[in-house]
Amino acid sequence: MVNTLDGKLVVAISSRALFDFEEENRAFEDGDDRSYMQLQLSRLDVPATPGVAFSMVQKLLAFNDANAQPVEVVILSRNDPVSGMRVFRSAKHYGLAIQRGSFTRGRSPWKYLKPLKANLFLSTHLADVREALAAGVPAAQVYPHSVHASNAHPQELRIAFDGDAVLFSDEAERIYQEHGLDAFVQHESLRAAQPLPGGPFKPFLEALQRMQQASAHHADMPIAIRTALITARSAPSHERAIRTLMDWHIDIDEAIFLGGLAKGEFLREFEPDFFFDDQTGHVESAASHVPSGHVASGTRNT
Repeated sequence: MVNTLDGKLVVAISSRALFDFEEENRAFEDGDDRSYMQLQLSRLDVPATPGVAFSMVQKLLAFNDANAQPVEVVILSRNDPVSGMRVFRSAKHYGLAIQRGSFTRGRSPWKYLKPLKANLFLSTHLADVREALAAGVPAAQVYPHSVHASNAHPQELRIAFDGDAVLFSDEAERIYQEHGLDAFVQHESLRAAQPLPGGPFKPFLEALQRMQQASAHHADMPIAIRTALITARSAPSHERAIRTLMDWHIDIDEAIFLGGLAKGEFLREFEPDFFFDDQTGHVESAASHVPSGHVASGTRNT
């Protein structure tokens, strides 16, 4: 019988996004891949410490049990196969049920996203993220220096999203870039009842919504999902964002309209396991408070 990933939420993640391999990566950058491989081999029995996206992966895998496995996490890494042994051993050490992986020894692994039917790709390599987004896969560049997730909500998977160019298309963002704030507000006010086109992370939010709805019917589910929209929009442009989510039949748990305020401190209070934004300035601000990733899409990343 052939196994299949159909119907699952598939997360593909690089080894450096899941584990803290920054010290080992410096050895690779300072030398050659042989010395890096030897270093990893010498630490084969030393579990790597958790990385930026560890908390999100751990909580996603908590949805799996003996009766159903709705989540599949796959390692998709530029690491070599020898180093891959340490990745799998580290995952086992932490109780992460990760069985599949691809290790390409320096080559980009993004092409394997299509046969995996991945719903999300997380990597520290911007070029791989750009290729994935171009192929229609929700993807973000993980910032390895990001603060790790809080332990305050062990029974909740918390994910926060920016709006324009992330959940939504960059249609409105282009108006703002080309014509300024007043034109943006007028454009959005006139189109308040017209749903925005979907952005690169709409499919991932939809997948989370399906899991959220399914878990609501199981009182013994060990974990819940809580989502937030954290955007620079403000009234009156907030209405189009809310109506768009309503048109998609997505119930987001929190919506924070900041009107251009820095997002970092608000994210610190929400305490997400991960935050996605298309603007590097916002990601840098957020990274000092929460795990963060750059979605390299839209007009600001052209």
